[in-house]
Amino acid sequence: MSSGKFDLRARMARNPNNHHARGNGITKVLIYGGSGATGAALARLLVAAGHNVHLTGRSESRLAAVAAEIGASYTVADVMDETSFARVSAEIDHPLSGLVYAVGSITLRQLAHLSARAMADDFHLNALGAALAVQAALPALKAAEGGASVVLFSSVAVGQGFANHASISMAKGAVEGLTRALAAELAPHIRVNAIAPSLTETPLAEPLTADARMAAGIAQLHALQRLGRPDDLAEIAAFLISARSGWISGQVLGVDGGRSRLRSRG
Repeated sequence: MSSGKFDLRARMARNPNNHHARGNGITKVLIYGGSGATGAALARLLVAAGHNVHLTGRSESRLAAVAAEIGASYTVADVMDETSFARVSAEIDHPLSGLVYAVGSITLRQLAHLSARAMADDFHLNALGAALAVQAALPALKAAEGGASVVLFSSVAVGQGFANHASISMAKGAVEGLTRALAAELAPHIRVNAIAPSLTETPLAEPLTADARMAAGIAQLHALQRLGRPDDLAEIAAFLISARSGWISGQVLGVDGGRSRLRSRG
């Protein structure tokens, strides 16, 4: 585990007006996928709002760069390794006021060309990993005074059927079921919600967005005539983590430029 060049945590601990310095220590927000485009954007927003952040991801160099920028701690971990979740939780030395599982995949193939292994990997990465992350963090989430919030990520492809999306729709559909089940099970102390984005301009989506003509064509399928940006998702995730969303749980929020509900043409 490592921390950044400047330690915002120490500053927060000394600040009696910081509403996250509660009880016997400062709470943290744990972000899986913290070095990805959306996870990093969210981490910046949360630190700016006074939260203490712990990042996880597979790339130590990328994690270290984000952590150094914002003064966060981090753990290098692969969510496909089931032993990593306990290790991440063991390295967090404070109660958790929030957990965000900003991890995903984009597998676009016809069902006839999908292997059982590919579908199992999508399920493991997106749904099983989310469940194991929350499971391992439960003691820290329950220890947060004033309650805690969990944010998971689904996809517009669950509520809107798209060809070639069988594997990812199946995996993210499980995330939505998990969101509602955990929201009921963990209430009232822990709120659980999910965000369902449409195509967003991130490195993960580059196979679809690198070609300007293709990206423009996909953008035009949205009522708001553009693709998503990491900050679009990060802003909503930050809201769901905050006390401002204290009466919201068990919801899947579409952040999709209108793609799931609107047809502006035809």
